[in-house]
Amino acid sequence: MLTKQEIIDSLRGGLIVSAQAYPGEPMRDPRTMAQVAASAVRGGAAAVRIQGISDIQATRSAVETPIIGLWKDGSSGVVITPTFQHAHAVASAGAHVVALDGTRRPRPDGLSLAQTVARLHKETNALVMADCGSLEDARAAAAAGADFIGTTLAGYSGERLPTTGPDLELVREIREAALGPMLVAEGRIHSPADAAATMAAGAEAVVVGTAITHPSTITSWFVDACQPD
Repeated sequence: MLTKQEIIDSLRGGLIVSAQAYPGEPMRDPRTMAQVAASAVRGGAAAVRIQGISDIQATRSAVETPIIGLWKDGSSGVVITPTFQHAHAVASAGAHVVALDGTRRPRPDGLSLAQTVARLHKETNALVMADCGSLEDARAAAAAGADFIGTTLAGYSGERLPTTGPDLELVREIREAALGPMLVAEGRIHSPADAAATMAAGAEAVVVGTAITHPSTITSWFVDACQPD
């Protein structure tokens, strides 16, 4: 079993691949997601990011690398692992790291982020990744005891405008703030050049999802490129 420090060390400087399919899509099946995750690991992924209890369980049996797990529930506001119960279930399903909404918005169960993180650390062996949308979120998440800070919600939580590619400015701001937790860049990283740019901006690990594991979106990019001007 990997220790918490071994998990942190294994992610540093690495690529994390997010393997998720949306409801109604042909790939929306735990076994398929586990196979996609295993393929990413074969390609060199340091870890995988997986959504949903069944997918986490299936992937835990398919890979030996760390799993960052989450549970999306709801359609607006705090959706990513919104309550402590969601977070505990994700850890119990086998996730080494629980990813949750790390913004300063009210959580549905009334617990603060700090209370949620503290209970997870006390009641499970999981580490915690706070998906943030701003520097202020990142500061609060670090103070709350998160082990990782992600830029996942940059452009989605209402505090920053969406950028065309990764929010490199936010990555730089968080890096310069030297908050302590590992900084993980995520969101709109659509090419190897984007990934390299986020690392150059100060990220310690990079999450790529759509550009690797979402065939319908990747296909649409090529379809659009083939259309005459």
